[in-house]
This record gives sequence, structure tokens and C-alpha cells, in this order.
Amino acid sequence: MNLNILRTIGAGLSVAVILTSCDGLGKMLKKQKDIKYTLSPNPIEMHGDSVQFTINGKFNPKLFQKKVTLTLTPVVKYAGGEKALKPVVLVGEKATASGQKIGFSSGGTFSYASEKFAFETGMRNAKVELRGEGQVKSKKKSFDPVELADGTMATSLLVRNDEKTMMAKDAFVKIQPANQSTHIYYLINQSNVRPSEMKTEEMKNINDFIAKNLSNPNYQFKGIEVSAYASPDGETDKNENLAKDRATSGSNAMMSEFNRNKDKNVTFGKTKDQFKVGTTMEDWPGFKSEVEQSSMADKDLILRVLTMYSDADQRRKEIKNLSKTYTELAEKILPKLRRAEITVTVDKKSRSDEQISKLATSNPDSLSVEELLYAGTLTQDPATLVQIYTAAEKQYPNDWRTSNNLGCALLMQNKVNEAGEAFKRADKNGSNQPAVANNLGAIESKNGNRAAAMELYKKAGSGAETKYNMGILEVRNGKYAEALTDFGDYKGHNKALAQLLTGNVGGVKETIDASPEKEMAYSYYLKAVAAARQGATADVISNLKTAIEKDNSYKTYAKDDVEFLKLRSDSGFTALLN
Repeated sequence: MNLNILRTIGAGLSVAVILTSCDGLGKMLKKQKDIKYTLSPNPIEMHGDSVQFTINGKFNPKLFQKKVTLTLTPVVKYAGGEKALKPVVLVGEKATASGQKIGFSSGGTFSYASEKFAFETGMRNAKVELRGEGQVKSKKKSFDPVELADGTMATSLLVRNDEKTMMAKDAFVKIQPANQSTHIYYLINQSNVRPSEMKTEEMKNINDFIAKNLSNPNYQFKGIEVSAYASPDGETDKNENLAKDRATSGSNAMMSEFNRNKDKNVTFGKTKDQFKVGTTMEDWPGFKSEVEQSSMADKDLILRVLTMYSDADQRRKEIKNLSKTYTELAEKILPKLRRAEITVTVDKKSRSDEQISKLATSNPDSLSVEELLYAGTLTQDPATLVQIYTAAEKQYPNDWRTSNNLGCALLMQNKVNEAGEAFKRADKNGSNQPAVANNLGAIESKNGNRAAAMELYKKAGSGAETKYNMGILEVRNGKYAEALTDFGDYKGHNKALAQLLTGNVGGVKETIDASPEKEMAYSYYLKAVAAARQGATADVISNLKTAIEKDNSYKTYAKDDVEFLKLRSDSGFTALLN
């Protein structure tokens, strides 16, 4: 090679070295490993669908060169690409650019808070890299990228979206009172039952009921109660005896009616011991009630007498002194009080559960709305529930409960859109029903409309189902303490998750083991996470092994879970994931 050329090349290199040394950028590049960076939290964490973190940096004295401008850009790298965040600009003492000053002799520190950015699923396996570019005037040099974090803590994603719906309750009654009553009226000072009293329309109706249903297995005849009265226009002692005699004669008359049934297997009403005499008295309360309801001219005067005197004989004396009024009483009021009241206590039994269940699917038109709603409580099969409530809504479309319960059944089949339409129909027929508001909120929650869901939950009130559903939203929103409060006394995975996220790692196992979800794969996985936070490797492997055996998808999920970051070199852990 020509000697002059070599001399020229050598001179150029010398100049470059001198220039690099003069601007300080080269010196700073050589010592870049001495810059101390820390990231918090590490790993970075997702809260309410977004991520934010802080980077702190420290420069030792004589490290940050006076003329250098250093632009640091955090970059989140993940499977779906990478996201460069807003940079921080640091400047030396003699740099002309704008930014945070870092001294040469004293060194310095900086603190950088990233903007919030949306979490994406691929970021569970993200890396945070800090990229730097130094500049002096027009000269730029790239610093080596520094990896600050590996993965994103996204444990709140483990929340189960198992919003609880509220079924409308039926008003079905298995046993309904079907009591039958009649009256026997007597002449003044008489206790014999006149034949005409046994032929009244009221007596005919009770006799027809007895004849029709005494042998009917759907009716249970329980007893016969007799109350007898005397009108309060005679002496008290005589009236009390007269009332007792009327109770006896009234009982005997009804016993004769029951004995007309020749079925020897039917014994009800055929013996005296089955008649229970409840009241025998002179009927002052009935007298007052009849006067109050009458149109008598002097009724206020009579009522005043009843108020002024409590003694029965004095009352009678004062009332009889009202001669014209007393005549009207004797004709219109007192005859109604000389009576025996007979009540046959009867219970009407409903169809059996077996009958209702069969008819609900084979002949639903034969059932009342209460029977159909009750039929829904007799099965846990979602398909059968949909069938029952579809028939119920068709037959009783204006009853909000049928549409509401159909929506609940459809949601059991994960038919979210169809369930939502059913709940809307229920809301139309039963506006402001807490159950419907809760269920509409569950639909909004499943569709990702959290704000709308929360408003509906607030409208629904503070029922256990609604509070639980609020808790799910609070976990998604990153409000873990509020979620824990909302879950209340509920025992299960979601409450255990809220405990974990609020720092009560030790409560996770206790809550899960006391719940009906304890044998579910997701419960074992959460216990593995809790064990990892406690440094209990054996428990991590044991619980994770069971979770994977129950649901193999957890094998893939665990590979990217930074909860197990410290175990990625553990042979027992890695063996589970291969």
C-alpha cells in the first residue's frame, strides 16, 4: 500500500479519536455500564387494563459528559410487536438542548414515570428495554439497550367472569287453605235448629263442597270449629247458657250432614269429638260492628252508650230506654247475632313435585304461572330450564318473571345475546325490578361495558349476587380492596384472588378450601400462585400439577406467568411445562 495513503488514513483516525474525546460522547459510551437503572414495579403490573411504571436512574460523578444530550426511550417488547413510550431527555451542564440537567462533577439522578398504556394479552411475556441515544451537536451514538423487566404481572386476569344472575321467585304454595264456613241463625231465646236453616244457599254450598271433596285426596279435612253467640238483649247468665246450647245444636246439625256420607272409610265429621267449640258468648263486638255498618238514625247515640258503659246490664238498660231505636235494633240488628258459626278447616294440596315436573315439559299449558316457575326450581339442567321458561313466557308473556328466568337459563348455556334480549323483555314488563337490573348488568359486564354494568348494579341494590358481581368489576378495574369488600362472606376463587391481590397471600388457601370450588382447576392454579409468592416451591409444583391434570391449558398459561419467574430454572417446575 502507498505510504502516503497510510499516512492519510492514520491522520484521519487520529482526528476522529480527538473529536470523540473532545465531545465526551465516546467516554460516556465506554462507561455506560456504570449507569444504574431501576424499574418499579418489577415485573411491571397491569391494573385495570393498563400498565404504568417508574424508572429511576443514577449517574456517578464525572460520568455524564457536559456537552451530551441523552435521550432514553422505554420500549415494551412483546409477541404482538413493541411499544415505544414517551422518552426522557437528560442534558449535560453545557448541552444546549432542553431536558433534565445532570451534573458532571456531582453526578445526578432522574426519575421517569411512564404514561399509562393499554395492556395487551401478549404483554404477559413482555420485556421492558431502555434504549438510549447520545448526541453532541449533530453527532449521534446509540447506547446499548438495557433490559429492565421480564414479563407483566397480570394476575388479575385470573378473575372468573361468573357473574351471578337472579332468578325471580315463584309464589307457589303446596298447601292452600280451602276453609268452608256457614251460619245457623236462631230465634230469640231459642237453641233448636230450624229445618229452614239447613236449606239456605250458604248451607247448600258447604254441603256440596263436603260431598264433592271429602274423599278427594287433594283435600285434607282437618277439623271443625264452632263459635256460637247470643244477642246481647237478655240477661248475661242466660245468654251464656243459650250460646252454649246453640253450639251444641249447631254441631249436631253439621254432624248429621257429614253422616249422610255412607263411605265407611270416611270418618271425618261423624263424631262429637271432632267438633271444637271455640267461642260461646253474648256478642257485643258483633253488635257494635253491625250498628257501625247500619244506616240507623241514632247509631251514634248507641255507640256512645257502648263507650260510656262497660257493664253489660247497664248497656242493655240504656239501649232499651231508647224505645224507638230499640225496636229498630230488634228488627234489623239483633237477629243477625243469634247464631252459630261453623268453619270446616280444609287444606287443598297441590300437585306433587313429580306431577309438576312432568307436566312442565309435556303439557305446560295445564299449569299456572306459579306452577311453571316452581317447576324451574326442581331441575338444574339448563336445557330443561330453557324449555320450561320458554313455555312459561309464551303462556304468560306479561309476567316479567317468565322472561327474566328464561334469560338466566339462556345465560347458563352461554347464550349471552339471547339472554340479554330476554332480560330486556322482563324489564319492559317489570321495570325497576332489582333482579332484572342485576341481570342486565351481568350482560353488560360480559360484553365489556363496565361503566354501564356498574350503573345497573347500583340500581339493583345490595343483594349478595349484585355485590359479588360488583366485586368482579372492581378486580377488572384494579380496585382490589373494594372487590374484597364486595365479595363479603362469599367463599371461592374470586374472593381468594382479591385476597391475594391485596396482599393477604395466606388467606388464599383457607378461602378456597372452604369453598365449593376447591376441586376446580382454576382454584389449584391460584393456590400455586399463592405458594410462589410465599416461596413454597413444593406447594407450587403440587398445586400446579393438579391444575394441569384437570385443565391442560394451564401448562401454556404458566409458561408466561411472571408469578413463577423465579422458578423458571427449577427442574421440577420446568418438567411440568414440557
